[in-house]
Formats: sequence, structure tokens, C-alpha cells
Amino acid sequence: MYAITKQKPGEEITDSLAGAQKVYIIGCGTCSTACHTGGKAEVIDMKKRLQEMGKTVVGWMVIPTPCDSLTKFAVEEEADKLKQADAVLVMACAYGVQNIASLVDNAVIPALDSLFFGMEDANSPGQFNEVCLQCGECVLASTGGICPVTICPKGLVNGPCGGTKDGKCEVDPTKDCAWTLIYNRLKKQGRLNQMRKVQKPKNYQAMTHPRRGSVKA
Repeated sequence: MYAITKQKPGEEITDSLAGAQKVYIIGCGTCSTACHTGGKAEVIDMKKRLQEMGKTVVGWMVIPTPCDSLTKFAVEEEADKLKQADAVLVMACAYGVQNIASLVDNAVIPALDSLFFGMEDANSPGQFNEVCLQCGECVLASTGGICPVTICPKGLVNGPCGGTKDGKCEVDPTKDCAWTLIYNRLKKQGRLNQMRKVQKPKNYQAMTHPRRGSVKA
């Protein structure tokens, strides 16, 4: 599972760094590396771009997973250089940006836009598909492990709609209909009876933000 990101337009990054002469760059060794948006190569390229703009890059590093608790140790090791920076440019997902921001006193600037959580397509390396909307009401037990909330553009939990044709989606004919995929998977498993289950309307209060949860010890 990866946090799928894209680099922000150069002018947006430039505007966000206005007034910051000295910059420290932090990349991500996991998701952003996989997306080619914030790995070592992209960090080095960003360093060059900032220097061409007249900025001073006081340091850079690629943290394996900037969104986890171990990040604080990497930040501590680079504390002296980070103190010199007017701003920290983070080439990671929004989770990584927020985690870094909680660990430093500098202005923290995101270089990427977070798009969705996804998995790499086994048949198309470098292509990622959204797999979970984190809706709070999982129906995968009844849909053969295929999520209609994410895959179906209409988010139908009791499908299919009347527009599917030859197994393709009417919203995007280049994509397979989610409910055709579900039908075929359940048929193969001998569990077509699951298609007769009527799911309750989605409780969108389960998706209100910010959400909180707890884990019992």
C-alpha cells in the first residue's frame, strides 16, 4: 500500500518558499520513492532547482518513512543543519509533512500533493490503483474482497447499475465494471448468494473528519 502523490507546480513551491533563503529538503524512501515524486533522485533534482533560484540548500536527507515515529531520530541527527534553515521542504505525503512539522520549529512546506492510498498494478508497473476509501463500513466480506465504494465511480454498494455494458463501466468505458468483477470473483468462489445481500445505505457520518480511534491493550 502506498500514499500516491504528485509534485506541486514549481510556481506554488516558489510562492510557499518566498522569504526563505535557506532551505533543508526531506524526501521519502518509501511511497514517494515508488511514485518518483520524492526519492533520492527527486530530492537531488529539487536541490538543483532551488539553487538555480538563488536559494541555499543547507542539507537534505531521504527518510525511510517520514510518517512514522522513528522519524524523530533522523531529525535529531540533522538538528544542527535544520536549525540553519528558514524552511524545511518535505517531499512526502501529507502524513509525512505533518509528522515533520510536529518535530521541528521551522516553517514546513509540502512539495507534493497527496492523492490517494493505492497499490501498484501487477500488470502495469508504475501504475497505482486506489484500493480503500477508509469509509469506516467495510463490505469486503460480501463482495469477494473487491471494494465497490472505491472501484465503482458511483460508489454503489448494491450494484450493478443499469449502465454497465460488456463488463465495462458507463462512467469510464476503459475500466471494468466493479460489480462485474465482484460477480466473477464470487462465482469462482461459489458464493454468488452474497450478491443477494442488501447493504444498508452508507453512513457518511463514519467518514466525518477529523476521525479518531482507539486500540484496547
